[in-house]
Amino acid sequence: MVRSPMHRLVAAVAALCVGPLATGCGGESRAADSADVLLQPLAARGPDPFTASTASAPAPFAPPPVAPAPKSPAGGGTSLRTMLGSTPGLYGGVQETASCDVEALVRHLGADGADGADKNKNKNKNKVRAFAEGAGIDQEDIAPFLRGLTPVVLRADTRITGYGFRDGEAAAFQAVLQAGTAVLVDEYGAPRVRCAGGNPLKPPMAVKRPVVIEGAAWSGHRSDRVVVIKPATQVVNNLVIVNIADSTWIERPTGTDGEEDARPAVLPPVDPDEVFSDLTRTESSGAMQGDASVPATGPDGPPAPQPPPQQAPAPQAPAPQPDQPQPDQPLPDQPLPDQPLPDDPGAVPPADFPYEPPQDEVEPLPADPPVPDLEPQAPVDPDPVPPAAAAGGPDGFQG
Repeated sequence: MVRSPMHRLVAAVAALCVGPLATGCGGESRAADSADVLLQPLAARGPDPFTASTASAPAPFAPPPVAPAPKSPAGGGTSLRTMLGSTPGLYGGVQETASCDVEALVRHLGADGADGADKNKNKNKNKVRAFAEGAGIDQEDIAPFLRGLTPVVLRADTRITGYGFRDGEAAAFQAVLQAGTAVLVDEYGAPRVRCAGGNPLKPPMAVKRPVVIEGAAWSGHRSDRVVVIKPATQVVNNLVIVNIADSTWIERPTGTDGEEDARPAVLPPVDPDEVFSDLTRTESSGAMQGDASVPATGPDGPPAPQPPPQQAPAPQAPAPQPDQPQPDQPLPDQPLPDQPLPDDPGAVPPADFPYEPPQDEVEPLPADPPVPDLEPQAPVDPDPVPPAAAAGGPDGFQG
């Protein structure tokens, strides 16, 4: 069923509680009671925008395939897939290019104190107050709040709670933003502002009745392919996004406009086109009702700490069996180290009697036999002595 925008406004708009943190009352409770979900194309300002569009001209964009969500166990529709804001590839962008003009948004809201002409002062004051209520912040914090956000584009159709500016108030409504929509995300990776109309954003609320879709669906839209973004449990210092111009990875520091974009030192273990088709990246936590998954925490402040996962008890070593040898001990039928065996293996000497094993008699080794000469030696006669020398007379000299 499709209803007109005027019918939607009558059904969804309600007064908010007074104060900057008016969460869970007034317009938000009426938005939960309403069954209307508005489809918002990426370039449309939509009903009741806060400002003129500050989104950059959208680049040609082909959304990646998204795996369908499972049916609700209660049979009340589809349980939307929930993904953490820190998921690599959840968002996209162009290298060193901002998808939203943050300073122009600050000027449009008059968040720096410039109220413009006198006739517009009251209107701007109401707008600043209503924006602060929708965003869940104090009025004086709007400018630093916006400058601390990071411009990116959605890579999948995303369910949110949006806030329109009507009759000087912030009116909450449920909506689905088309993939390619320029948004500003906070340090937990949660969408906080839609750049096409300056609308504050928060996580969606589960409707209590069958959903009524409003607006014309864009090509490729399917309700079971819509995702819900849950704030990360820890601050994200660097968003890992996909360059929609060439499907490469970009690491964008949070709170920057793209001027510090760099290639990630460690690439994610998934292809950029498979981020939404990998069901293991779906967050299973959060209450599911109707067609939306309600995150356990919202971006009004740091998310509630999650309880640490229970660790399985350390496995205990099995108790040794009586008929099995103890570890690191000799077997019963083996001799103790460095001890000789007794003559009778069955005889065990008493503990108080020193056991001396019998000594084996050791025969001395025989002496080495004489080594005979290989060849007999003939007796050596002394040199013959001449007769004269033998007589002892002097040698004769013949002249």
